[in-house]
Amino acid sequence: MADQLSPDEKLNLITRNLQEVLGEEKVKQVLQERELKVYWGTATTGKPHVAYFVPMSKIADFLKAGCEVTILFADLHAYLDNMKAPWELLELRVKYYEQVIKAMLESIGVPLDKLKFVKGTDYQLSREYTLDVYRLSSMVTEHDAKKAGAEVVKQVEHPLLSGLLYPGLQALDEEYLKVDAQFGGVDQRKIFTLAEKYLPSLGYAKRAHLMNPMVPGLTGAKMSSSEEESKIDLLDTKEDVKKKLKKAFCEPGNIQNNGVLSFVKYVLFPLRGEFCVKRDPKWGGDKIYTVFEEVEKEFAEETIHPGDLKASVEVALNQLLEPIRKKFESPELRKLTNSAYPSASKTKAAGKGAKAGGGGAGGDNDELAPSRLDIRVGKIVSVEKHPDADSLYLEKIDVGEAEPRTVVSGLVAYISQEDLQDRIVLVLCNLKPQKMRGIESQAMLLCASIEGEPRRVEPLDPPEGSSPGEQVFVEGYENGKPDDKLNPKKKVWEKLQVDLKISDECVAQWKDNQLMTKLGQITCKTLKGGNIS
Repeated sequence: MADQLSPDEKLNLITRNLQEVLGEEKVKQVLQERELKVYWGTATTGKPHVAYFVPMSKIADFLKAGCEVTILFADLHAYLDNMKAPWELLELRVKYYEQVIKAMLESIGVPLDKLKFVKGTDYQLSREYTLDVYRLSSMVTEHDAKKAGAEVVKQVEHPLLSGLLYPGLQALDEEYLKVDAQFGGVDQRKIFTLAEKYLPSLGYAKRAHLMNPMVPGLTGAKMSSSEEESKIDLLDTKEDVKKKLKKAFCEPGNIQNNGVLSFVKYVLFPLRGEFCVKRDPKWGGDKIYTVFEEVEKEFAEETIHPGDLKASVEVALNQLLEPIRKKFESPELRKLTNSAYPSASKTKAAGKGAKAGGGGAGGDNDELAPSRLDIRVGKIVSVEKHPDADSLYLEKIDVGEAEPRTVVSGLVAYISQEDLQDRIVLVLCNLKPQKMRGIESQAMLLCASIEGEPRRVEPLDPPEGSSPGEQVFVEGYENGKPDDKLNPKKKVWEKLQVDLKISDECVAQWKDNQLMTKLGQITCKTLKGGNIS
């Protein structure tokens, strides 16, 4: 088909439904001479969901236009983005992404032999690439790097240096993948403009950038892996699809932030060229639409009822998902899913009502995920006896903030001052501050303990080389955002604390999932089988 298209027809296919194109003249120039080389990258973090059909349908357009398309599984980016993917899970998640993306493409009839699949760490750890990272870091200011990643890299109170590297690496990928254009969401625009600004400074060509609009999720916000209510997982059952669509925001006549309507526009029409609204004969019967604008117009006029729109999208969506579900019924892919996303079925990575990409909600979120706990590495910079209580220590602990926090701990009977001074520890930072014998304690020093005579207590130990302020997460729950403050009335800490234990290998765990930092496991010295509090 592509051989029979003119350059203008190819350009129309490449740019249709895009929100913005930077460097369109370059695209036109290339199309006059040869086929366009495009890449789309996806960080291998949370499970892909149905919104991934939006870039998949656009990739189908690129292939129809004769483009040479590369799909990048950006595993290193997944780690750099506030460790959304722990290092030990990177390889498994790349394998999961490759299987599920290929299944999606097969489901929409895209021939895989025309695509090139690349893993980031296959070339991003090379001597040449690493040298270019250093060269780029000597040119890009901290302000530009932070601004570029503002809508893509997870924003936290104490950002890691890795998040500042992320935009530069994405810019370099354009050169190392030898493409003419990069395709992505409009939320990546600032990264694209950073690439256009700095790649020529390294002696590399400026690329074109093709940007999709951000498609609303089912709640009306951006569809996000970290917001369970906003998205439909690719492996959701028909019952789950029905339930989530039933709850979806789809106000009569409202065409703004309507995720159901957007799915029709950006997935179903590009793939099929038509859409059938199914309804009872007494309301006019089924109707086939060949242009989206007619669907949008009739929905705005309330000729199409939200219930009929949802039911029709449900049918079409299940047709797309069924081949993917069947593929993942194999024992090998079930095992891969469970290994790449341990305990994923036990948690919603973010709370209801969270902003897209923002992680967990505040204290009213009833989901008991351990990601709600703000546990950090701390350093005890001073320790002394409480002036009014012989059994209490008064500590100043650096947790990566401007000033150390005051912490009152009942550890006098178990640990000497000398053993605590300058010790690297774990601190729970989002409990409500409370006064202990007249002095406000602003956090809790976490320890392992075993009851008995005598009772034994040991502070938990972060991995060697840990620094104050580093975040602690539970394996499999790394995408959630801690509550600003745990609501004491909800007893969140008390309910989660029951399942915090020390394993027989002296590793800290929550429901058999390890507590970790980016450097490795949280441990204690000797208290096998102990509790954590």
